[in-house]
Formats: sequence, structure tokens, C-alpha cells
Amino acid sequence: MTPPHSIGFPRMMKEPGERRVYLPEFIQHLAQHGLNVYVEDGYGSRSGFTFDDYRQGNELVRMCSHEEAYQQDLVIVLRSPTPEEFALMPAGAGLLSMLHYPTRPQRVDLLRRRGIQAISMDSIVADNNLRLVENMKAVAWNGLEAAFDVLQRRWPDLRRPDGEPIRVLILGTGMVGKHAVEAATKLGDVARNRQHMETHGAGGLAIAVGRNVTDNARTMRRLFEQADILVDAVQRRDPSQPVVPNAWIAWLPEHAVITDLAVDPYTLDADPPVVRGVEGIPQGSLDRYIFLPDDPDWDATVPASIPSQQRRAVVSCYSWPGIHPEACMRHYAQQLMPLLEPLLHKGYDRLSPTGGYFERAIYRATLRAWLRSEHYEARPR
Repeated sequence: MTPPHSIGFPRMMKEPGERRVYLPEFIQHLAQHGLNVYVEDGYGSRSGFTFDDYRQGNELVRMCSHEEAYQQDLVIVLRSPTPEEFALMPAGAGLLSMLHYPTRPQRVDLLRRRGIQAISMDSIVADNNLRLVENMKAVAWNGLEAAFDVLQRRWPDLRRPDGEPIRVLILGTGMVGKHAVEAATKLGDVARNRQHMETHGAGGLAIAVGRNVTDNARTMRRLFEQADILVDAVQRRDPSQPVVPNAWIAWLPEHAVITDLAVDPYTLDADPPVVRGVEGIPQGSLDRYIFLPDDPDWDATVPASIPSQQRRAVVSCYSWPGIHPEACMRHYAQQLMPLLEPLLHKGYDRLSPTGGYFERAIYRATLRAWLRSEHYEARPR
């Protein structure tokens, strides 16, 4: 792909609760580069935006159909397109999206076969391997906010019967886990925590553990038995194996809430298969992210071959930042603006691992870099 002359912004229409769209200021920023920006009819309408909000009198910003948005030189969409939407894109077209190469091998193969010049936002990393397009803080805070909401139904003032602090066990000590520690000690919401302190509540106690503990069943049982909230914030090296086997869930108290911040999918037809970090729990969405143990839809959301007999309340959402969509998309746009500069000026094919700081970062997220990586080469064929 030579430097793109047009960019398409299709709507994400996977469920009614999805309201994340790039904001008008981001569209105008791209148009200032002299690019033709095609915005799908109705883009942003769920958030109260009109096409005039996006165009702002700039003739380079144009309204288009869903199909036309996918036929531009570069497509920018937060969530990955569906296979049917990939089919709308001509070979050699560019795609910037959250593609999750490590846990979506079938998607990687489809992108490769179709000749799409993909860049995965979640794989854009700095020289020190830290992600540059992320909203880990929102993942942790929004997920813990939902978990404490569920626990508050049982304990309206968030006070344990024994007067002790609420105990939150966090699996994983990466970026999400670190933010989860802070969110847990603030009861998932700063305002709620302030009110809790004013009424002399006992607060929240966070315990975070890494791989050297999660593999020890005896230690994990002791920790599980004391946990009011269990948080999965693990970035697994092997997504074909759960961190928490379903049988371990029986160790949690009946009132415990499982908080799924990793949100890996069940992809059982991949080789090797991808399973969830906590075995036997459902994956939620923006439309529905709270599941109680007696939920009649539980069996419909978990594959029959996956053990799910042991259950507790679960909060899970494929994208926790989307709970507060406008703040989420402003955050992503601020991160993307400098990263887009080398792509817009050089094009996909000329991105280099020895270029400038932002060029190196975005190169690492290209499909061609992933296909050459040791992670892809080690995958069973």
C-alpha cells in the first residue's frame, strides 16, 4: 500500500449497546492531511453525532455506505471486521483495528489469504514492549466497578458481616493487574469509596499474584477461600490452557464475584484451541456483562465441551472501556494521532523496524511483522 489517499470509517453494528465511534475532532485531524475521509451514513448517531458534526464544512469529509467505507485505501475501525466485511476490502487495502493476532489464528490466516495489509492496534508497542494503544486503566476500573455493583446487591453498604475489608484476589500483575489493584482498593469507583470512608467502612483489600503462585493449587485454594472478588487479569503465554480450572471455582465463597478482565474467547476449532482464562465462564458484551450462577443462558454461551458445573456470579465484557464510550474513544484517538503519521506519509510497505520511534512501533503491529515473528512460526500447522 502506497501512502493512502482515502480512509473509511465504517460503523460497528455488532450489538445495540456498541456506541464507540471516533469523535469529530479525530476525523478533522485526518482531513487536515489532505485525505478524503469517508464516514458511513449514521456513524456516531447512537452517541448523538450527526454527519454535519463530522464534516464541519470540510468537503474532504464525505458520507458513504457501509460497503464504500470498506473499499477505501485504509479502513479504521476499533473492533475487528467480520469475515463478510473483510470480503468487501480489495487486496492490498489497509486495515487498522484491534485484531488480537495471538488469540485469533483463524483471523490471521484470513487476513493473509485476502492480502489485507493489516495493523493490529493491540500489537503497537514501544521499544520496551509496552503497548501504545491501550486503555488498561478503563479495563480495570470499569470491570471492578461492575463487580462491586454486584457485590453491593448482597451487602448494600459493602460491609462484610464480620466487619473485615472486602478481599479482592487479582490474578496477573501486568498493566491491567496493576490498575486493578488501585481500583479494588477504591471499591471500583472513587465516589463510592469516598462515601464508604465517610461512613467508616472497612474498605477493600487487594492481593495480586503472578505465575509463580497461580500454578500452585494448594496456595490458590487458600486464597480462593478468602476472596470476595476474583479478578482474571492474566496475559497467558499459552491461551490453550486455563489459569483457573472450573473445579477451582468451588473453592470460592458462594457470594464471590468473578471479574473477567482478560476476556479471551472460546475458539475451539483453532489449532491449538483457545479457551478462557477462567474455565467455564461466559463472555459478556456491552449489552450484557453480568451473569448470575442460575442464569438460564449460561449453557448457551459456554461450549458444551467446556466444564462449567462450578459457577459464581461473573462480570465479563469483551471491551470494558466501551462502558464509557466517548471517554474511551477520545483516549484512543490521542494515542493514535502520532502513530498514524509514518503510515500516512510512507505507506504500509515502506514501514521499517529501523525507522523513527513511532514508525518502529507501528511496524511491529503489521501483519507481515507478525507472520515473521517467532510466535507465529511456533504455531502448529
